[in-house]
Amino acid sequence: MYRIGEEELNEIRKVIEGGRIFRYGSDEGQCARFERRYAEKLGVKHCIQTASGTNAITAALIGAGIGPGDEVLVPACTYMATAISVVAAGAIPVIIDIDDSLTIDPAAIDAAIGPRTRAVIPVHMWGLACDMDPIMEIARVKNLIVVEDACQAVGGAYKGTKLGAIGHIGTFSFNYYKNMTCGEGGAVVTNDDGYAERVGCVIDPCRFYWDGRENAFSGFVQNGARASEFEGAMLNIQLDRIDDMISSMRAQKKRIIAETTGAGLSVAPSHSLEWECGTHVMYRFESPEAAARFAELTGGTVAIKTGRHVYTEWDPILAHRGAHHDALNAFKMKENAECRMNYSTEMCRTSLDILERTVFIQTHPDRSADETARLIESIKTALVSV
Repeated sequence: MYRIGEEELNEIRKVIEGGRIFRYGSDEGQCARFERRYAEKLGVKHCIQTASGTNAITAALIGAGIGPGDEVLVPACTYMATAISVVAAGAIPVIIDIDDSLTIDPAAIDAAIGPRTRAVIPVHMWGLACDMDPIMEIARVKNLIVVEDACQAVGGAYKGTKLGAIGHIGTFSFNYYKNMTCGEGGAVVTNDDGYAERVGCVIDPCRFYWDGRENAFSGFVQNGARASEFEGAMLNIQLDRIDDMISSMRAQKKRIIAETTGAGLSVAPSHSLEWECGTHVMYRFESPEAAARFAELTGGTVAIKTGRHVYTEWDPILAHRGAHHDALNAFKMKENAECRMNYSTEMCRTSLDILERTVFIQTHPDRSADETARLIESIKTALVSV
């Protein structure tokens, strides 16, 4: 949670005093206002707010027509919910390697495409932009759907285009520790009218009721995951703040890199340093031992020690635990019998090697210039002992 305070409290107070907590009404409420504003900011036609980033990814997959019989390529380094959302849609995740940028490897995407592969989820992990140009070209040639996971990259961009707005459909999280937060929340964005209709059905099973059953799509049944006006109110304030926060973190990251790489440190390559979120500086080392020592001295984090963000920790996926009932378990569906699901903890050894030797240092929009200077000195001092 970067910044949250009196302005959010005031907007929530207005929601309570106004007596309208449910998002639907006769005029534009907080959720509808946020959806309109966020779509405009990203330059997309549709934004649908939901209850979490996990809901957003699941809804995006279902919205894009992904389901039983389909494989979806996911990176070996991402929050476990990315892969779980694939299973929730009835499809099978195929786990592939990241590269030195800590994002999905386009070459690994191309190599992993099989007869059942329908989609790929590039994850802008830790605010780092994936290399979207080659990914979109591979998708065009191989007829894949690109579902962007920008849950950890709100406010970032790739070569000037907002993350989440590059693929065929994009997803966001507004969890308590994300760049923009309402405690828990998410959103799906797309330019595809059909995808948007299906996403709306996933997020709100009664969506067709709110306009008198005249216009809204109601093609299938889902549980629903609506947001309330409280989340909408918070996000409208957060949206006003995001650009300044991202600018601050980008500048801080560039300063840290400029003043430490000359000291002999190696930084992970970036696909869009001028545009990414700037939330993390990623240092690379020759050995896991050197990485661990550097992390100990600086208070940084070895990337492989982030638990649920590494595929080896995805117990439900590795053990084929897909649903509460066998008939709904994607791993046991006859439609998925020809999909690849032979997982092992060593299947993406390249990724594990990269993660074992990478340490990240977080930036913060409220860190002062003097505090940043002290951090830089601690990084330089630590290098001597590594």
